Amino acid sequence: MAPGSSSMAVHIALLEIGVPFELKPMSFHKKDMKSASYLALNPEGAVPMMQIDGRPLTQVAACLFYLAKRHPEAKLLPADDPETEAQAISWMSYIASGIHPVARFGGEAVAKAWTIAEQKFGDGEWALGRYSIVDIHLFRLYWRMKNRPNPIGFPRLDGLHARMMARPAVQRTIEAESKIGYELPA
Repeated sequence: MAPGSSSMAVHIALLEIGVPFELKPMSFHKKDMKSASYLALNPEGAVPMMQIDGRPLTQVAACLFYLAKRHPEAKLLPADDPETEAQAISWMSYIASGIHPVARFGGEAVAKAWTIAEQKFGDGEWALGRYSIVDIHLFRLYWRMKNRPNPIGFPRLDGLHARMMARPAVQRTIEAESKIGYELPA
């Protein structure tokens, strides 16, 4: 994990689930993700990366989906509901392909991506109607955007941000990652 990066969402989910885990902080500045030892585990050279019985699992959406399915008692994804699972995958795909790549650019591209997310979100408190991995994934990027100069605000997503900031798992994640120190790439 690298504080504040996409791995932040996995960190939140792990705390929500309440299972023991070991964080291995990585540094963008030190190029930890490009070291030979890390690339041997994860050729993508990115975070998050979870090891499950010694096998790597990468990409935030896959890690969140795995955790939600592996720990249904945490209720981070409705069980036995194929339509809601498909909606979760739709959201996670949009977050990964529609929001994340443009987040660093600012301007019109970012405004358009977040406008679509605001419209998709609807009038409820949570993206899927109840708290889920989608809210965790969406929050992480919105949190980062809100912490930049001149953030764009969206009423529904601002509400999500406020609800997420009130969650103990989010508070604990931010506290732990702040202590390690943020050094996000541009």
